[in-house]
Parts: sequence; structure tokens; C-alpha cells
Amino acid sequence: MARSRSSTRWLQEHFADPFVKKAQAEGMRSRAAYKLEELLAKDRLLKPGMVVVDLGAAPGGWSQVVRRELGDRGRVVALDILDMPPIAGVEFIHGDFREEGPLSQLEALLDGAEVDLVLSDMAPNMSGVDTVDQARAMYLAELARDFADRHLKVGGAFLIKLFQGEGFDAYVKDLRGRYERLVIRKPAASRRRSNEVYALATGRRRGKD
Repeated sequence: MARSRSSTRWLQEHFADPFVKKAQAEGMRSRAAYKLEELLAKDRLLKPGMVVVDLGAAPGGWSQVVRRELGDRGRVVALDILDMPPIAGVEFIHGDFREEGPLSQLEALLDGAEVDLVLSDMAPNMSGVDTVDQARAMYLAELARDFADRHLKVGGAFLIKLFQGEGFDAYVKDLRGRYERLVIRKPAASRRRSNEVYALATGRRRGKD
């Protein structure tokens, strides 16, 4: 089947992308690794010994970065609906975060350990219908926020990808009530035409669960 013009254009843009080329040259699993690298460097989120949960981890670019930065001190637990080839030092759960089973597995794996940082780069499969896609994205964002509420320690941090649109402003306002500080970031590796941004909430407040 012949590719559509839009898919051909996307492939051309993808393979010409300097961050895609950099990821290939440096053995990173995705260009998204450089989004996280910038955010970590700017906000100094990681410290040795941290427990980090990576939601929507596949193909593993963010988990790669966190594992590398933590060295042999700390723990990285990742989850995704897509399978992910193993990364040394990363504990992976294959399953749908919207379902109870994989979420229970994740909670069992944590075994009561308090989490220092929750990362969410989750996004729904896009239908091309903006209202549907935005609603699905916000639903995932709400699930990630609720997970952080249950497992983040007081003072912990939550970094999540959001798409600007219906529900975005209300979600950001809600996060501000749960954390001491919130900033919106647009990393250089995010494509300019994309409406994705990253909300970084730090200093989880006590009693917001």
C-alpha cells in the first residue's frame, strides 16, 4: 500500500531530525531521551539512591537516561503497554496502566517503598480527532497524577507530558494545589509544531492523596 503524503512527510522529517540522528549515534532508544536530559539538567531532579517510576516507558529512552544518571545507586521501575527490550538495572512491567492488573503489579514491585520521582511520558494512540485524542491524553494524565498521589513521598517530584487543549488549564491548576512549585517546560527536543509541553511539579504537599 502506498504511503500517504502526510506519512511520507513525517518520515522525511523524522529521519532528518537532529535529535533522531543523535540518538542513533549515541545508542539511545529514542529522541525523547534528550527532552529528559534537558529537564534533569535544568531542574536537578536526580540524586543518588532515588526510587524513580517511569510510566509509558517504551522504548526506554527515559529509563536509559535515569539509570545512567543514578549509576549503581537507586532504583528505576518502568511500565508500558508496549513491550520494551531489557535495560540493565531497570525493572519493567509490561501492561496497560489503565487496567488494575499491571497497576497492582507495579504497586507490588514497589512493596511499600516511597517514590522520589514519578515520570510520565504517556500518550494515547492518536485517532486524528482532536477532541477524542485530547480527552484520552487527559485521562492518562489524571491516572498518572493519582498514582503519584498514592506513591510519591512528601517533597517528591512529578514530571508529566501534557497536551495543551481542553482540560489542560484545570489540570495544571489542580497540580499547583498538590505541590509547592510547578513549572511548564518545552524542551528543545520537542517538535515546535507539537502542542506537547512538560509540567514539572516539585515538593509534593502532605495530605494530598
